[in-house]
Amino acid sequence: MPSDELQLIMAGYILGDLSPEEAAALEELLRQDPAIAQEMANLQAALELSHNPPAVPPPPHLRSALLAKAQPVSLPVTSSPPPVARPRFPRSWRTGLELAAAGLIAALAINNYRLEQALQTRQATQPDAAVTYVLDATKPNSPASATVVVNPTTLEATLSVKNLPPLPPGKVYALWTVLKPNAPFTTDEKAAILTDVFQVDAAGNFAKTIPVPHAYRTQEIVVKVAVTIEDSQAPQKHVGNPIMITGL
Repeated sequence: MPSDELQLIMAGYILGDLSPEEAAALEELLRQDPAIAQEMANLQAALELSHNPPAVPPPPHLRSALLAKAQPVSLPVTSSPPPVARPRFPRSWRTGLELAAAGLIAALAINNYRLEQALQTRQATQPDAAVTYVLDATKPNSPASATVVVNPTTLEATLSVKNLPPLPPGKVYALWTVLKPNAPFTTDEKAAILTDVFQVDAAGNFAKTIPVPHAYRTQEIVVKVAVTIEDSQAPQKHVGNPIMITGL
């Protein structure tokens, strides 16, 4: 029997498309030839893997059988063991087997598509994309600038500041997260949360990874990010006016 025809017959057996007589003939052939039995096991394993992520493509030999026309293949002749007589199966149902095997490949493709859609849905509901807040100086012609790049999943942010003048002793820069009124978080009377305090270097620069409040997981309630100058002993009093803020 040509090898591609045998593969189609085995696919039909796995899919339950053989008649009782055809199935019995194939089972006898499997008992006689261990190599064919191994081939059958490979096809069965490919089918089982299609139901568990990650999805895998169909076995190469099955794909080749569907793409290539059936052609007789000469089997090597060996002196021992003697060749096994293989039963002949009617050609009338070959087309049906080809369609069944094609259905198996289609099922694998559908499974891959569903897994991809599930991954995209998960990414849409649990985004890891960073959100960037750009702060501009409130003083005209000031070269100062800052960015806060927040990962709302990890609640970490990269704070980068440029061209702020160094402060005298006893003073610090304070970074504030300003929320919508009545947001379900603890804020001061200015609806702000003290997020970090920092000093710049001699060149007026600062960069650091900082933790941020849980409010950033609900981005629509974060209305402003601002920087003020505060007393280093009590920055939480929030007495300074913004020297940098978003949305100018």
